Amino acid sequence: MLEGLHPNRPTHVFRITTDGRSARAMTELIGEIFDPAETAVAAFEAEEDGPWLLEAYFARQPDEAAIRDLLRPIVGAEADKGVFLPLEQQDWVKTSLEGLKPVRAGRLLIHGSHDRDERRTNDLSIEIEAALAFGTGHHGTTKSCLLAFVDELKRRKPRRVLDVGTGTGILAFAAAKVLKQPVVAGDIDPEAVRVARENARLNGIGAWMKLYVGPGVRHAMADRPGHFDLVFANILAKPLRQLAPSLTRVATPDGVLILSGLLGRDVPGVLSAYAAQGWYLDRRYDLEGWVALVMRQGGAHPRPRRFEDYSLTTSG
Repeated sequence: MLEGLHPNRPTHVFRITTDGRSARAMTELIGEIFDPAETAVAAFEAEEDGPWLLEAYFARQPDEAAIRDLLRPIVGAEADKGVFLPLEQQDWVKTSLEGLKPVRAGRLLIHGSHDRDERRTNDLSIEIEAALAFGTGHHGTTKSCLLAFVDELKRRKPRRVLDVGTGTGILAFAAAKVLKQPVVAGDIDPEAVRVARENARLNGIGAWMKLYVGPGVRHAMADRPGHFDLVFANILAKPLRQLAPSLTRVATPDGVLILSGLLGRDVPGVLSAYAAQGWYLDRRYDLEGWVALVMRQGGAHPRPRRFEDYSLTTSG
């Protein structure tokens, strides 16, 4: 997922303030070029309708000049205003989350321990401890998937759920909390799975989480033909295209895919890859410059519904 886990024991961070479009472009570029096991990048709006802050964390000292040169085509001379800082043994994730508000999608509430008082009586809350996770649900990709899931629940109750590239586990946790049943979730990064397991324990749903380490569905818990009627995959455009055949194989004939981690320009290629496997677009969510797609198989192909800045009518 684009929010990602921090690399093991990060040593340096790069921070730059910019506009939303540039932040998204730099996030994608850094995420594509650097090893995700050693580098994590995220961008978020520092304040409502204000500038964006991009943060990239590195497991070793980065080549500062090379990174500035890499970003210069996107932000020009502003690349030189970005700062590189060494990281001491500190709660760096908690620092990065300061000022971020809880995220709501229907009854689902994603929050940190410092926002427990935001919970309402009927909320299904998921607490992500800042010291354990970088992905928190604030990123547009995660939030749009949650909104898509809430809308899907209005149509039917999924029976078997798979979360591919689970990261800190938010989407899988949401499914387990709502459905009150086991959910299979995996990630290629062992550290991500470790953190997801700890987050599940803290949220009292450890027994419902069936976690695995592996790429895509390459694990006995996930590689089950025709088994899952809801599959989350909040990753990146390239792996989403590559996963089209395997996600199709493990989905039920009436299954639903919720795909995200996409910029607008990524959508045609992803739709083409899944159309070749018999899927059609049912709904599209555009949030903070990111896109989530809800895909279905077979049957009639109604005109897809599109939700622009959908969170404006569902948050709070």
